[in-house]
Amino acid sequence: MSHILIVEDEPVIRGALRKLLERHDHSVAEAESVEQANDQGLTQYDLIISDLRLPGEPGTALIEVARPVPVLIMTSYASLRSAVDAMREGAVDYIPKPFDHDEMLMAVERVLKEGRINRGNQVLRRDLERTYPVHSMIGECDPMRDLKHRISRVGPTETPVLILGEAGTGKELTARALHEHSDRASAPLVTVHCAALPKALQLEELFGSEEQPGRIEEADGGTLFLDEVGELDPEVQSRLLTLLEQGVIHRQDSLSPRRVDVRVIASSQVDLPARVSDGGFRHDLYYRLNVMELELPPLREREEDIEELAKTLLERSREKMRRGELYFTEEALSAMQRYAWPGNVRELENVIERAVILTEEDGIGPAQLGLNPNRTPQRLSRASLDPSEDLSLEDYFTRFVMENQDNMTETELAQKLGISRKSLWERRQRLGIQRPKRSGRR
Repeated sequence: MSHILIVEDEPVIRGALRKLLERHDHSVAEAESVEQANDQGLTQYDLIISDLRLPGEPGTALIEVARPVPVLIMTSYASLRSAVDAMREGAVDYIPKPFDHDEMLMAVERVLKEGRINRGNQVLRRDLERTYPVHSMIGECDPMRDLKHRISRVGPTETPVLILGEAGTGKELTARALHEHSDRASAPLVTVHCAALPKALQLEELFGSEEQPGRIEEADGGTLFLDEVGELDPEVQSRLLTLLEQGVIHRQDSLSPRRVDVRVIASSQVDLPARVSDGGFRHDLYYRLNVMELELPPLREREEDIEELAKTLLERSREKMRRGELYFTEEALSAMQRYAWPGNVRELENVIERAVILTEEDGIGPAQLGLNPNRTPQRLSRASLDPSEDLSLEDYFTRFVMENQDNMTETELAQKLGISRKSLWERRQRLGIQRPKRSGRR
């Protein structure tokens, strides 16, 4: 049950709104003026609905003193000027009087839902900071020191950032580090995995509909991270460009613009300039996103960091699995140094977690790691596949995808494997199997 305060000096309107909200299971309190509202302790509420014109101070005076509680403004002067002024002062939305019951309920539910999402993001951010301390990104090799320096410089700015790197190198962690180094750190960081979204759903998922806000509005005041931005549909690219240039969006099938304050961070593991050249990605959007570029080094170029990374991930997995003290043998550390790590840090994390599950001793050796430096997903080819080989599920997946991805679409591959497109994308990421480059869309 949500707790809502109505600030309205007209008893008939105040009473009607109270009954409407209570019929939909909200707890409601009332005030006739800003002064009365302040006496009630504003931060106890989930939402404040206030008339613009009140005795004494206007309803917009509540916006600053009530933060972080959202304030929805009602106005009988349903002009664009009064609405724009209220929104500029920080109102979460406005409703013209006399209000439509359905419109009011829709606005209330949207604001309350956004509040729940923001609170959930704050909890998630605290949990992630405990698990993945972004202010102490692991690694002291030259490329990592340069990356940390760049994050500390660009993080506090509003500049769009394009993060480049192979699958598993830590692009989402880098986006979170940029967000945490910015003035938006207390606001939401909303991550959208573009490659996992079917093309038909991208527009509504990002920009929302008349009934429900999209992911961009969820990020209002904070940061929007578009993972694998090169997978966005052309129409979505066009609307994203409008957001970057004008700071406004249109919900799907809506003509009314909505101003949104977001910082955009994007990532890609594909060659975006090549996508631009073949017409798969807008050149103007590319240059808007690529104001600052951060390229993440693959793990095979971070040999001096592997031992520290491995020991940190081992401790994390050990605690997660509630295991006693564990350590790597010298042979295991040597094997990890020699391995090519096609799946980068994500593969290292998965290998260590599997070893923690399988090992029955305190020391983890090469056998528990299961690394074979002579056979990795990147080096696998049709000619090297032995049909008589006893394949694991991961080997079978890798073999099937690499054999068929040149002549099958992602949808067809997923159907043949009996999994969803999202699962196919996630397994590609985990195993470091990149999609082949194509000159046209399929």
